[in-house]
Amino acid sequence: MNLVETIRLAIQSLRVNRLRSALTTLGIVLGVAALVCMVAVGEGARSQISEKIDKLGTNLLFIEPYSYVAGARHALTEDEAAAMLREIAGVEVSAPIIWGSVQSIAGNRHWGTTVWGNDGDYLIARDWSLISGRLFNREEIGSGAKVAIIGQVIADKLFDGEPRLGATMRINNVPFTVIGVLERKGESGSGKPMDDIVIIPLRAARSRVLGAQQEIDPDEDQLKLTSDLNNEKKPARPISYPHQVNYQALDYLVIKYGTSASARQVKQAVEDALKARRGIARGMKNDFGIFDPAEALEVQEATAKSFSWLLAAIASISLAVGGISIMNTMLVSVTERTREIGLRMAVGARRRDIRNQFLIEAVALAVLGAVAGTIIGAITAAIIARYGGWPVLISPSVVLLASLVTGLVGVAFGSLPAFRASRLDPMVALRTE
Repeated sequence: MNLVETIRLAIQSLRVNRLRSALTTLGIVLGVAALVCMVAVGEGARSQISEKIDKLGTNLLFIEPYSYVAGARHALTEDEAAAMLREIAGVEVSAPIIWGSVQSIAGNRHWGTTVWGNDGDYLIARDWSLISGRLFNREEIGSGAKVAIIGQVIADKLFDGEPRLGATMRINNVPFTVIGVLERKGESGSGKPMDDIVIIPLRAARSRVLGAQQEIDPDEDQLKLTSDLNNEKKPARPISYPHQVNYQALDYLVIKYGTSASARQVKQAVEDALKARRGIARGMKNDFGIFDPAEALEVQEATAKSFSWLLAAIASISLAVGGISIMNTMLVSVTERTREIGLRMAVGARRRDIRNQFLIEAVALAVLGAVAGTIIGAITAAIIARYGGWPVLISPSVVLLASLVTGLVGVAFGSLPAFRASRLDPMVALRTE
């Protein structure tokens, strides 16, 4: 008997008991559905994390002051920013930043946004390109010129998405000339738009726009610092104290280090350098924080991986249960069809023909379950993506993996019934009622 005939007989036998065949594959269906959904969710999460890393930029450290000592905030300074670039090996960019919430105006249009005072090295650190225009030149940086680089949200809200280079916009009633437009970055890790931003030279931000916002306030409760470094609105500053003004005070310091440098070593070197400059002895609490976005994303990736392993365990259990169900059903089928097996052997069927038929029936049950499970898993993943807000990514390799695994399950759990059927004595089988 050839293979095609054996397959035809196997499928015909399964169609005789359709309900039993369907119930037998239920465990396989659930296992494969869980497997497909697990892989789709896991791949989607990893894809989203990679996208976040690309948007945020690689090899970055964000430094912010977060502690108050003796009634004064120990702010970061421009001197410290310069020292990080000068003293620490591997540091390529040290970008001092001040920022605040402002009102931007162009013509009769108004939009509340965030202004960042920086001389352009922040964009270099973030690998943030311009779609038009240019960065600040040395003269503009040195003089604190009233020039601005705007994000796509500002371009949309104030200029209908088509800003003209050289156009004038007002930032807190101070006129600035638009000299560049940033490429679109999308949302940050916290879901806030990174493109809702205006970047102006640091000196211009300090002297013309933010001004007294850089004064130091002794009341810790009135100023809540944030670790969302992408685009969260800065809280309003309280009443200032002129005797505490620090004209070098920074809100953040962004450091970019080379790809050949060790993230851990650079972070430790930065911490040691700042502690030495600030006179913080060993064992004392730092009055600054160093945030490594790569570490935060690694935590997210580890969480997604743990979730994937949990779903994989569930899928494995379901597949094992489905395999046992197939084996039990095939053993019952061998018992029910003993007389049929004896009759076939009597008319010339070989033992391997009997074995192959039952083995093919087991594999067919597994493959049918895999097809149904793949469809259900894909539908479930799509529902999660649409209503759960969780990213999913279904690839052809997932379907191939599911088919391969279930095929192996069918062979593994169908071997015993197939072998038992092929070992029946034809004379004994024919006498069975």
